[in-house]
Amino acid sequence: MHLVRPLLGKSPLNWIVLIAVLTTFAPRLAHAEARLLIEADSGKVLEAENATIPWYPASVTKMMTAYVTLKAVKDGKVTLDTLLTVSPTAASQSPSKMGFRPGTQVTVDNALKMMLVKSANDMAVVLAEGVGGSIDGFSAMMNDSAQTLGMTQTSYVNPNGLPADGQITSARDLAILARAIIHDLPEYEYFVHIPSIRFGRRITQNFNKLIGRYPGADGFKTGFICASGYNLVASATRDGHRLIAVVLGASSGTMRAVRAAQMLDRGFSGNTLAWLKPSLGTVNNLVPIDASPPNLRDEMCSGKRHHKPASDEDEDSVASNAAGSPSSGETGATFFAAGLQAPLTKPSDLMAAAPARSEPIAVYTGPTRTGTGVIAAVAADADAQTQAAKPHRGKKSRLAARKPDDAAAPKADASTGKEAKGDAKPAVRHANAKPDAAAKPVAAADPAASKPAKPKMTTTPTATSAAKPSGKPAPKNTSTDAKPAS
Repeated sequence: MHLVRPLLGKSPLNWIVLIAVLTTFAPRLAHAEARLLIEADSGKVLEAENATIPWYPASVTKMMTAYVTLKAVKDGKVTLDTLLTVSPTAASQSPSKMGFRPGTQVTVDNALKMMLVKSANDMAVVLAEGVGGSIDGFSAMMNDSAQTLGMTQTSYVNPNGLPADGQITSARDLAILARAIIHDLPEYEYFVHIPSIRFGRRITQNFNKLIGRYPGADGFKTGFICASGYNLVASATRDGHRLIAVVLGASSGTMRAVRAAQMLDRGFSGNTLAWLKPSLGTVNNLVPIDASPPNLRDEMCSGKRHHKPASDEDEDSVASNAAGSPSSGETGATFFAAGLQAPLTKPSDLMAAAPARSEPIAVYTGPTRTGTGVIAAVAADADAQTQAAKPHRGKKSRLAARKPDDAAAPKADASTGKEAKGDAKPAVRHANAKPDAAAKPVAAADPAASKPAKPKMTTTPTATSAAKPSGKPAPKNTSTDAKPAS
């Protein structure tokens, strides 16, 4: 700094320019991450860092899938009650997904909720095939919409954001898309801020950690693949002022939420140092950069960092029924009121806290239901989950029961005293219900076995009496015991 001071002199303007340059370029060299903060109404850019560098979108792609689908609903081409069928192509998608079998039917409404909350890749394909006829046909509709909206850095080849070379966007384009959802589809905007869904016995929290934690959070979508890092498009509203934050390439699901919360905090506070920076104009006027998207695969997924396929699904996003989700709107309102009264709470503390409790939105397979019909549909899906799990557990139980029988079979056929004594041990182990009864024949055989005059007559009955309980009754006992244990 002492070398720079003589060059800059005492002019405040020179120092302001230096600060602006360092602020603009230093973060870009330090870490491959893109961030953007804009006003939802005006599109005014409040913060921008690498905002026009091309990026792999991952599951934030599903924002455009939702936009195209809901535009089709608004235009009367389909309805929210339209039934769509899960194809083999949809069922074969990688996690995160609902995992429905081919032939399963689901409404547009439920498919959207599953896709946006659970980030279900199979539901994205179901919507694409139902609205566009095929993945390619729907991708063409997505690209047409992107061009119409001015998303000049975006191209789509699939509806869910799974890895593909031609699947590209930027923070700039995602902010433009978020604004379009707000302004073009206000009647359907509730889809992008559902806190949680219940499917059968499973409750899934929204992967966007700001929902239910950050005061005023009301959208949009998360995404992750190894090449992109952790992405997030988020929005929040305070005092009628709505902001949109975009974070691409964060190091974790929590960090992307913290980054977005920090930007939103600065935006809502008015950022007293904003006058130091030159005006960044509106989001549509940001100049695109012609470059290849950074590939963060080595940084995100190398070594032991990931033990499962890359997915946006967080382990703490699925809540058990034991935890419960009270349907108290007061709880959520109290949380948000407390957050507004305590603006100094650190974003990292907010993201570490449990989300505000809310009643999960019920989703289900089959046609649209109302009233008690929804309860019945959820119960039917819960029963199907139970039935689907039973064959898997039953197979394990049968294999576990077969092993001791196979081992005992040759010993039961043995006629020597040495092998008969070996049979007695499994007999006690198999007869768990009545160990004393199994032990008595063995104990009675010991005195007889000590007589040298009649070894065959004493050892043969002992082997028979020990083998029978372990050979025939044992499988029933072990099979019965295995079911409650599972």
